[in-house]
Amino acid sequence: MGRFSVETDKILDENVILDGQYRFSVITDRIIRIEKSKSGAFVDLPTQVVMHRNIGSPLFKFEIKEDKVIIVTRCTEFIYDKKKDKEYVVVNGEGVDASRNLRNLKGTVRTLDFRLGSVRLNNGIFSKSGVAEIDDSKSYIIDEEGNVKEREFPEKDVYVFNFGEDYLGGIKEFYNLTGYTPLLPKYVLGNWWSRYYAYKQDEYIALMDKFKEKEVPITVATIDMDWHLVKDAPKDKYTKSYGITLNGWTGYTWNTKLFPDYKQFFKDLQERKLAITLNLHPCDGVRYFEAQYEDMAKECGVDPTTKQRVVFNLEDPTFRNAYFDILHHPYEKDGVNFWWIDWQQGKRTKLSKLDPLWLLNHYHTLDIDRDGNKGLILSRYCGPGSHRYPLGFSGDSIVAWPSLKFQPYMTATASNIGYSWWSHDIGGHQFNRGNPDIYVRWVQFGVFSPINRLHSSNVSLSKEPWNYPDWAEEIAIDYLRLRHKLVPYLYTANMLTAKEGIPLMMPMYWKEQSPSAYSAKYQYYFGSEMIVAPVVSRPTKTENRMSPVTFYIPEGTWTDFFTGKKYTNGWYTESKPMNLLPVLVKEGGIIPMLVEEKKNDLSFENLEVRVYAGKNEYTMYDEQGNITFTLKDNELDIVKSSDSITKSILVTFMDLDSGVVKVNGKTLANGKKVKVRF
Repeated sequence: MGRFSVETDKILDENVILDGQYRFSVITDRIIRIEKSKSGAFVDLPTQVVMHRNIGSPLFKFEIKEDKVIIVTRCTEFIYDKKKDKEYVVVNGEGVDASRNLRNLKGTVRTLDFRLGSVRLNNGIFSKSGVAEIDDSKSYIIDEEGNVKEREFPEKDVYVFNFGEDYLGGIKEFYNLTGYTPLLPKYVLGNWWSRYYAYKQDEYIALMDKFKEKEVPITVATIDMDWHLVKDAPKDKYTKSYGITLNGWTGYTWNTKLFPDYKQFFKDLQERKLAITLNLHPCDGVRYFEAQYEDMAKECGVDPTTKQRVVFNLEDPTFRNAYFDILHHPYEKDGVNFWWIDWQQGKRTKLSKLDPLWLLNHYHTLDIDRDGNKGLILSRYCGPGSHRYPLGFSGDSIVAWPSLKFQPYMTATASNIGYSWWSHDIGGHQFNRGNPDIYVRWVQFGVFSPINRLHSSNVSLSKEPWNYPDWAEEIAIDYLRLRHKLVPYLYTANMLTAKEGIPLMMPMYWKEQSPSAYSAKYQYYFGSEMIVAPVVSRPTKTENRMSPVTFYIPEGTWTDFFTGKKYTNGWYTESKPMNLLPVLVKEGGIIPMLVEEKKNDLSFENLEVRVYAGKNEYTMYDEQGNITFTLKDNELDIVKSSDSITKSILVTFMDLDSGVVKVNGKTLANGKKVKVRF
């Protein structure tokens, strides 16, 4: 395997139907690939979207006619009409035109930059018709050495999906086809600090200490673009190379006026148990004033005495290797855990039609994954298959209620294209200098979203809780502490995404295909045990600042995580005070949490576990092993896979059926809280 090569497998010949310029590949009973190539040459290599095609053992029969090809699997009838150049799936006796993606349930979008409220989402792989399609014809191929190349043949290369309403099963087949989402490191699941602001070294450390003083755990320190030369970057003929002033956006040389000793800065952050990410805008290549210029120029065949720019071109293996070895690996050795790829001008390079953002996402993830690290970036979505390159950065959102309202819907719907790890600018990025009501509600959504990254621009009110009124500060701090406590629950969901293809956030209709579930657009499943309905509307003009929220409860009994109130199937409209939002736990729910020590430790050595009456089996995962909880009535059995995981668990029975409980066979009378030591 080469440095950036990707493993793949060719679909078995017995699953392929050839018909002149057409090739039909029966991937699974519910996925068919259709290629058309006048030259008769077809693509077996991986593409930007598809990694593996030998993923199933479909049984099928087929018939080739003059004007059509009919393929029947165990559950699907596909028809390709050669004259119309259209593919159909027979549903309830009628042919559904897959190419139209009718009644598609949508996927996600590249960015929310400068958008107010809702935006048009791209298609996903699910629809109310049961049929969907992805066109892979323009996708570049990845060769055996990991180089990305434009394909020379097919006029058509599409994948037709017939998943019906089997969303959980369908997403697993999609991941088998396109590759799974990698397991994320534990630290990304805590609270992040981020701001587009020119911090000084001591100022940033003092801010981290202020969070510690306020007992707010922070696990990721984000340093925006001012870590490198910006205003002090020299100007030359390249600063308007894309028609706009770019001077200072691209950079790799530390600004010593702000950071006189960046290595000590990294050490100070690491001593506080913070992971580190730096912001990148790599489009402008490497210019003569950069500390790494001479090495980059020599490596890439540029005479450094000419001061000619080393052009950004990740398609070139020579530049690509130098880009990582010279510009990034030394900083990673010093302490950078992963990179934030913030902005890349346009969707094409000057050398080809290939989107350079996809190249950055692809190669950065593969590169950071070396030496036992976990593949991780922060970058914008770049089409189907982008779930292999988490995390998603949704861009510079506008601080407004419509923007907040859209984000829960967008984040859950992104699971329809397998993109499960969105990171939003929590609190919003721009065009508002501070509103405590929207700030608190946005923080609450952040706590119950995939990634909780507080962020703002340098002209907006910064998102520290103490910049807001006392009541807002208190609520925000409570929720940020709760986010940190939930890391064991979140890490378990993270493991299930990587192993089994189950997203952390998913639409309500993924588990219940009722009209109400499809209508409940602004709530979602959050892991295996919870439903969350963020409050996304401004408070009414009353002294107690109540906000209305309407939410749907599916079958079963659900208990409010905060109040203990029980709900059964149906719609509810309630007014919630600023410190509450609907977070519902299923019957028999088991929620593992860190013991609240108000610091950013991520060890699972001591846990608090909430147990709700009912029956359930729940396995909590950690880097050290796993713990399985089996609940039946008031009896709870706890089994560890390893002695190195968790030394004690404080079990809290939230709603006892009686005053007697058993834990690991031991009867404990009249107690809601039980401490189990191992």
